[in-house]
Amino acid sequence: MRTVALALAALLTLAPAAPAHADRTDRVNRVDRVNRADRVDRTGIPELTDDRGRVLTLRGWNVEDKTHRGDAALSAITERHFRDMRARGFNFARLLVFWDDLEPERGRYSGAYLRRIERILDWAERYGIQVLIDAHQDVFGPAFGHRGIPEWATRTDGLPFTPHPGDWFAEYFEPAVQRAFTHLYEDEDLRRAQARMWRVLAGRFAHHPAVLGYDLINEPMGELRDGEDLATAARRIERDHLTPMYNRLADAVRVADDDNWVFVEPTPIVGEGVPTGLGRIEDPKVVYAPHFYNTAMEAGADYDPAARWIESYEAAVTAYPEEYGVPVVVGEWGPLNNALPNMGRFYREALASLNRWSSGWAGYVWCYGGGYCAVDGAGAWRTNKERTAAPYAGAVAGRVVSRSPERLVYVAGRGGATELSLPPAPTGWRVEVAGRAWPRTTVVGPGTAHRVAVRAVPGAAVTVTVTRG
Repeated sequence: MRTVALALAALLTLAPAAPAHADRTDRVNRVDRVNRADRVDRTGIPELTDDRGRVLTLRGWNVEDKTHRGDAALSAITERHFRDMRARGFNFARLLVFWDDLEPERGRYSGAYLRRIERILDWAERYGIQVLIDAHQDVFGPAFGHRGIPEWATRTDGLPFTPHPGDWFAEYFEPAVQRAFTHLYEDEDLRRAQARMWRVLAGRFAHHPAVLGYDLINEPMGELRDGEDLATAARRIERDHLTPMYNRLADAVRVADDDNWVFVEPTPIVGEGVPTGLGRIEDPKVVYAPHFYNTAMEAGADYDPAARWIESYEAAVTAYPEEYGVPVVVGEWGPLNNALPNMGRFYREALASLNRWSSGWAGYVWCYGGGYCAVDGAGAWRTNKERTAAPYAGAVAGRVVSRSPERLVYVAGRGGATELSLPPAPTGWRVEVAGRAWPRTTVVGPGTAHRVAVRAVPGAAVTVTVTRG
C-alpha cells in the first residue's frame, strides 16, 4: 500500500461502528491465547505445498522497477537482488510486472518485456528463489500518473480526477479512478483483454522452474456508492466484482498452466481489521494473499501496541482461509519509518503473527537506499529490517506437528528432503536432528547463510533443533 492516505483513516472514522459480534470477540481472544503460548496455530488453514507435497514456508521480498518503462523497463532489477537475498537466507520474491508495459497497445504484446521477465526468472532460479509474478497496479495505471492497467483500457466516463501529491492513496477515491475500476470489472471487452494478458504471461512462464504462481491483481479497489461506508463498500466490491474476476482470470491461467498457484487479494481495507467479502474461487490451487499495512503507521505514526492492530488484523484476515480452506501468503508488509522507537517491538510482534498463521510473506521492498528499502546503498541492513532474517524450514517433507525458528517437529513423508534455511549469524549455527533422520548434527560457521537438507525414514517422528553456535 505504501504511503497510505490519511483520507483512508478519515473515511473509516466516518463509517458507522461495526457491531461487536461474539464470533469476532472469540477470534481476538483466541489470537491472544496463541500469542501468550508462543506457538504455531494454523487451525483450519491449509499449508502451501510444492509439486512433491512438501510443506512450504516462504520468506522473501518484493522486487520492483516502477521507474523505467519501454525499452528500459525492469532495468533496475539486477542479478545482485537475488544473490543478496539468497545470501541472507531468503527463498521468495514477489516480482512486480505491469500490464501497460506488456501490452502498450491493444493486442500488441512486447516480446522484449517478456524476455526481460524471463531473464529475471533465470537469476531467481540460479539462486534458488521462487517467484510470484504480480500483475501490479497503483491507482489503476498511467492514465492517472501511475503504473498498471494500460491507458487504452481506462474508461472514466469523463469524471474528474485531481492528483494528491504526497498522498497518492487518496487518489483511489477520485471519481475517475473509481469508475475506471467499475469498467474493468464490468465491460466484456476489458474482461477479455485482461484474461488474454494472463494467458500470455502464463503461457510464457508456466514451465519456468522459478515460478511459484501468479498474483492476479495488486491491491484492487472499486467504486463507492452514495451513502456507503468504506467497510461495506469493500465487502461488496470483493463479493460482486473481485470474486467473479478472479474466477475468470484463474480460468484464463489454466488454459496455459494447470500446475502453479493463483494468488488472490482482497481490497487493502483488510488492513483495518475488516474481514473480506470475497467468495469462493473455483480453482484447486488458490492462495489468499492479503497485505499487512496499518493506516496510522503508513501515515508516519509509530507502532502503538495498545491499539491492538495486529490482534485485530489477525482475527479478520484468518476468517477467509479458514472458511474456504486455502493457504495464506502475505504479499506485502513493512512500515516506511522502521527506525521509530517502537518499531523493534513491531517487527517482533508482526513476525510472530505472520509466521503463526501464514505460509509465508514478502517484505516491501528489496532495494538499495532509503524509504522502504530493506538495505542501504552499501547493502547493509536498515534499522530493524535484519529481524526478518531468521532460521526457517523452507520445505518440510512430511506433516508438520509444530514449528518455530528454533524447533521443528514433523512426521516424515515421501517427498524427499526437508530443507532448512539459516541466515548469516555472528556465531554461526548448530543443527541437531532427533529421530530416524540424518545428518544428526550440522555446524555452520559464522557470517554465512547455509541450507541444510534433512532426510528421514517415512513415518518417522523427527525433531530438528537450531541453536546459535
